[in-house]
Amino acid sequence: MPIMSLETGAVVAGIDTHQDLHWAAVVDHTGHVLGTEAFSTTRSGYRAMLVWLRSKGNVCRVGVESTGSYGAGITRHLALAGIPVLEVTGPDLESRRRHGKDDSIDAVAAAHAALWGQRVQVAKDRDGAVEATQHCSTSACATLS
Repeated sequence: MPIMSLETGAVVAGIDTHQDLHWAAVVDHTGHVLGTEAFSTTRSGYRAMLVWLRSKGNVCRVGVESTGSYGAGITRHLALAGIPVLEVTGPDLESRRRHGKDDSIDAVAAAHAALWGQRVQVAKDRDGAVEATQHCSTSACATLS
């Protein structure tokens, strides 16, 4: 996927998603890590993450792992804030061999993937008719039938 170069002051973020905690990382145009931080998977956690990301520079895109499951909430939050989200489609196996499995390292790898356009695709919009049908098949919507 071709990725445009960054403007001055622009940064790229990556998010390693989990059920209760997401790790975020921010890198500059050269891939230099500007910071990593963990945030809860709540609305207030998502708001705090967005504030933290923006404190590092103009966020031009974010690479998010598991946008259809653990990353669905933060993906929607970022999209509503006008930040383009790329789904990171797989782990950086070379980095894992060198550094081992670590959530902050995985977040940095997601940021690098989004920066360089490797192992990413445009995150799917989860607000369509298929998702509404899936949601209404749950017991909470069973009374609508």
